[in-house]
Amino acid sequence: MPQVGGGREDGRAEEYDAEMRQVEALNRLAGPAADGSATVSERMRHSAADLLVTGHALARVDSLGEALVLVSQLADESLPLSSQAVFRADREDLYCVGHLGLRDGEGDAVRLPLDADHPAVRVARTGRSVFLSAPQDYRARFGSTWPLSEQDGSAAWAFLPLTTYGQLTGVWMAAFGAPVRMTDGLGTFLVTVAHLLGLSIEQTYNGQADRALSQSLRSSMGRIGPGVDGLTVAARYVPTGGGLMVGGDWFDSIALPGGRLGLVIGDVQGHDVQAAGLMSQLRTAIHAYAAEGHGPDAVLVRASRFLASLNEGRFATCIYLEADPATGVLRIARAGHPHPVLRLPDGTCLLKHVRGGLPLGLDLEEDNYPVSVVTLRENEILMLCTDGLIEAGGHDMYSGWLRVRGALTPGSAEDLDGLADRLLGAVVAPPSSSPADERPAAFTEDDIALLLLRRDPSGVHANRSGRQLRLTLEQDQAQGLSDARIEFQGLLHDWARPEQVDTALLLVSELLGNVLIHTEHAAELRAEISGARGRRRLRVEVTDHSDEVPHRRAPGEMSSSGRGLVLLDLLAHQWNIRPEPEGKTVWFEVDEDGPEEPTEPGQPD
Repeated sequence: MPQVGGGREDGRAEEYDAEMRQVEALNRLAGPAADGSATVSERMRHSAADLLVTGHALARVDSLGEALVLVSQLADESLPLSSQAVFRADREDLYCVGHLGLRDGEGDAVRLPLDADHPAVRVARTGRSVFLSAPQDYRARFGSTWPLSEQDGSAAWAFLPLTTYGQLTGVWMAAFGAPVRMTDGLGTFLVTVAHLLGLSIEQTYNGQADRALSQSLRSSMGRIGPGVDGLTVAARYVPTGGGLMVGGDWFDSIALPGGRLGLVIGDVQGHDVQAAGLMSQLRTAIHAYAAEGHGPDAVLVRASRFLASLNEGRFATCIYLEADPATGVLRIARAGHPHPVLRLPDGTCLLKHVRGGLPLGLDLEEDNYPVSVVTLRENEILMLCTDGLIEAGGHDMYSGWLRVRGALTPGSAEDLDGLADRLLGAVVAPPSSSPADERPAAFTEDDIALLLLRRDPSGVHANRSGRQLRLTLEQDQAQGLSDARIEFQGLLHDWARPEQVDTALLLVSELLGNVLIHTEHAAELRAEISGARGRRRLRVEVTDHSDEVPHRRAPGEMSSSGRGLVLLDLLAHQWNIRPEPEGKTVWFEVDEDGPEEPTEPGQPD
């Protein structure tokens, strides 16, 4: 609504609370009569109490019509409100944009030149209210336009300014079916109603703009591509419960040169329309950087500097990867975002730890986003999500991860959309045994964005089961040894003999640690489980490119090294060292139905 009168630009963060305090003040001003009779003041005090409720309801309406209906509910014998109209102005005229209680077409036909002698025009020009307590008062003061209101049957009128965005932008007309006197707080009461109505109109405009923006953004996210030959993508989005159709979370797929596929998922700080706007800009920027051919690390560096340059004081987490469908190789860069999840062909889910840097936009001159390489086997699925999926329903990252794993494990890798739907259903929908009113409310507190990427089988005889883990530990990744242990332990989550899991973890830690300590090369781990459950075999291989072959030693009691081969000989069912064209491989095997672990002397068998 354009400005039609004077006004001032004020901060409006607490304006509704201020208006509510003004309404409460009416209660104190409108006291009982001295003789105890029910006076206009007492009735106004009752109406002021009603206005407290109506004012809060006005803050949540979606249209001007709903707001006028709420105001009409304030009518009683002290406030015989019979009809209402709201006027706004363009460059030349004042015209009705909404009305209630007038005959069909009566309000819509009103269009007044801004130089007309009409009470609404007077308010628009001066910013001061006009009260007309009787028809003769109206006729005497505005005779030339009196015929416009003569036939509506009203007995009194009030025309009050409406302020939105700190400016006088409209006029509210309240018509009464009986004469009224603007005394005993009634005038103050109507001014307060006009203030609340103006704020409600402002929020309605904001809500309509926000919904239009979020609807457009959500529509664009719904057009994510299905993938490329050899790679299939499924995506899901659940918006925040704040009234928007989209917030700060997003995902995107990007066609890259050479038939490769780029995937990105991210989360801008906040759940409001500003977060949605920043998300749209950041999403477009990352898409452009990736399409130019920059690698994952360079894309995130540029995106971080772009977000910081907007000077909005917000950050974003993000994962960007580029996938080669021919080899299944994924090159992944991470900026403060939750780790991906790797689903193996048999349904086993591993939290796939990838190196990462700080969230985007922090502008700390530490733009370093190392690239991790993960290779997808056929029928393996990589899941990317925002933290809303994990933490919905009040979960923390650990308990939320357990819930995600439980929902993602069942089912076939062939039904990627079914996996996505079941995963969202486990997070968003309440348990079937719970009453409807126990539906978890926390799922609406944050957006949920979800991406599933599957490497498709190359033929009908492709391996659709099995369990393997491959990872590389670089020399500068000593802290990654803990992450490797977690992933390896996840591979053995259903192993029949828990004591063997501890044994295998010890041996893996020893072999990886030896490479990092005694060589200058990376350690490559390959673990595979084969056989029927209960009689499976675990085979682990650790390869490095050093030509130095380890030898068995007899370490002293205080020695800090030399135990690796001794432990293999004691704990593994089979092991050996295999020379490679470059370097060597140390491997061991543990059988699920193998011999019982030896007991300590003096312990019962």
